[in-house]
Amino acid sequence: MAKTYNVVTYGCQMNVHDSERISGLLERAGYVRADAGDDHPDVMVFNTCAVRENADNRLYGNLGHLRPVKSRNPGMQIAVGGCLAQKDRGEIVRRAPWVDVVFGTHNIGSLPVLLERARHNAAAEVEILESLDVFPSTLPTRRESTYAGWVSISVGCNNTCTFCIVPALRGREKDRRPGDILSEVRALVDEGVLEVTLLGQNVNSYGVEFGDRYAFGKLLRACGDVDGLERVRFTSPHPKDFTDDVIAAMAETPNVCHSLHMPLQSGSDDVLRAMRRSYRSERYLGIIDKVRAAMPDAAITTDIIVGFPGETEADFARTLDVVRAARFSSAFTFQYSKRPGTPAATMDGQLPKQVVQERYERLVATVEEITWAENKKLVGETVEVLVAVGEGRKDERTGRMSGRARDGRLVHFDAGSHQGLIRPGDIVHTTVTYAAPHHLNADGEPVAHRRTRAGDAAEAGRSPRTPGVLLGLPTVGAPAVAPAPTTGCAAH
Repeated sequence: MAKTYNVVTYGCQMNVHDSERISGLLERAGYVRADAGDDHPDVMVFNTCAVRENADNRLYGNLGHLRPVKSRNPGMQIAVGGCLAQKDRGEIVRRAPWVDVVFGTHNIGSLPVLLERARHNAAAEVEILESLDVFPSTLPTRRESTYAGWVSISVGCNNTCTFCIVPALRGREKDRRPGDILSEVRALVDEGVLEVTLLGQNVNSYGVEFGDRYAFGKLLRACGDVDGLERVRFTSPHPKDFTDDVIAAMAETPNVCHSLHMPLQSGSDDVLRAMRRSYRSERYLGIIDKVRAAMPDAAITTDIIVGFPGETEADFARTLDVVRAARFSSAFTFQYSKRPGTPAATMDGQLPKQVVQERYERLVATVEEITWAENKKLVGETVEVLVAVGEGRKDERTGRMSGRARDGRLVHFDAGSHQGLIRPGDIVHTTVTYAAPHHLNADGEPVAHRRTRAGDAAEAGRSPRTPGVLLGLPTVGAPAVAPAPTTGCAAH
C-alpha cells in the first residue's frame, strides 16, 4: 500500500504555499495524503513559523503528543521544516529525539531524500542550507484551492527590522524572472484558477536583484494581459518601496483588486525609528491618500504591533491617531513578542505584560469601531463574491455560503433559489444587508450567479497541480515496471 502523509502548517501565506510544495513533492515521490482524522500517517510534516513565541510552544507541544503515537507505530516518520527548523536546527532533535528529519527554508526539495535516508540509516537527518539550492517555485505543487493560487515572485528580505527574525531565516531577497512568474500564473489559469496572489516577504521591492525599481508595477500590468485571470492580489508590500507607478498599475489594470495590505507596525515615528522601519507616519498616510485618490473604493488592511520596547503612552496614542486617520477595513494586531536573535530582544524598555495587554485591548476596540463603521457604508451595495471553502465557520448552521468580495472583505450570503447550484469557485453578485466589524452579510436573493471552470473543478474534486522539476529524488513503493524492449537483441 502507498505510504500516507499529512502536513501541519503554522504561520504566514509563505508557509501555506511552502506546504503546498511539500505536499506536491511527497505526492510526486509516491506518497498519498492521509484521510481526515488519521492521527498516525506514515509521514507527519510540521511546517513551522518562528515569528512569535507561541509557534515554538505549539510545535513542541504537538511533538510531545506524537511521541506515544510513534511508539505504537514504529514505522511512522516525523519531519520538521520551515522557519523554526532553520532557527533551532539540531535543537529540535535534542528536545524531541523521536523526530526523524529536520529541514530548513532553503531546502524544501530535499525532504523525500532525507526521509529515505533517515529510514535507511535508522537515524535522524538534519539538513539546513544557508542559501537556496533551487527557487522553491520550480518544485511540484499540490494546490489546496481550485479557484485561488499563491505565486511566489521572490523569497527572502533585505530589510533589518529590529523585531523580525525572518531575514535571518529566509535569507536575502531572491527574485524570479518575470517570464517564469507569468508562466506559472498562466498554468494556474489553464487549470481553472480565477485569482492569484503574488507573494513576497517584501513584495514591492521585487526587481531589486536585477536592478529594475519599477518591475513590480510592470508585473501587475502584465498579469492584466493573462486571459481568464479575474483577480490579482499581492502581499505584503513595504511602505518604503511603495512607488506611484504601483498605484497607477492597480488603478488601471482591471483584474488587479482594489485591496491593499500594507503593514504599519506603529504610528509613532520614534518607535518606527527604533524598529528600523524606514518610513514615518506622514509618509505612510500619504501613500494611503494617493491610493484612495486613484481608487476611492480601495480597502486597506494592515499589521500593528503593540508594546514594542520603549513604547510610551504618547507613542501608543500616536498609533491610535494613525489608525483613526487611515480608516482601515481590517487590521492584524499583535502584542510584541521577544524573539531571541533579534536586536529588539536585547533593547532596554521591555514593557510589562499588563501594560501591553491593556494597550492591545484599546487598540482592538478602536480598530473594530472603525472597521464596523467602514463596513456599514456597504449596506445596500451589490458586491461580487468569489465563493470559497472554509471561510464561514457557521455556514452549516446558518444555511449561508461565504466568499471574498473584490476588495477582500468576507461576505456571508444566502444562496436563495440558487441553493445547491452554487459551487466553490463560482461568482455571485449579491446585495449587502448587514455589516459587522469583520464581515458582511447578504441575506437576500442573489442578484446573479455565474458558473466557472474553477467551480467545475471543485465539483469534480480536482485541485490544480503544477509539475515543477523533480530530478533524482527517490520514490516510495515498488519501482515502475519497464516496458519490454521492441528492438535490439532482446527482441529476437
